[in-house]
Amino acid sequence: MSEISLHTYKPEDYESERASNSYLMSLVALIIGLPLPIINLMATLFFYLQQRKSTYYVRWHCIQALISQATVVLVNSIGMTWTLSIIFGPSTISNPYIAYIIVVFFYNILEIATTIYTAIEVRKGKHIEWWFVGPFTNLICKR
Repeated sequence: MSEISLHTYKPEDYESERASNSYLMSLVALIIGLPLPIINLMATLFFYLQQRKSTYYVRWHCIQALISQATVVLVNSIGMTWTLSIIFGPSTISNPYIAYIIVVFFYNILEIATTIYTAIEVRKGKHIEWWFVGPFTNLICKR
């Protein structure tokens, strides 16, 4: 059996819908659990676990959404920990803190915009591979 590239693969309608839903799941979880970034990761993980025996196309996009949410949780958790240490601890607001919070803000905006764009395009049957997360997804997701 020859390897079929996801870039040339034409998914069935149900596959496109499920793959798109993997990205939408993180957005819905974001609205519900805004102050707690782990909720987005858990929702995306549960969706992946439901789809892990689905087609390669669906699994690939579920894993990409999951990895992207893991990076968001990491970045946001560092920011939240730093903020709490300023509020409740001996730390003070510094230039590095302000710079990090600005980066976190823009990273989250970029991630939300990219997730929306990807959900729309994947629903149309197009394969979208994120420049940073895609290669990791290729390593993890097996046919």
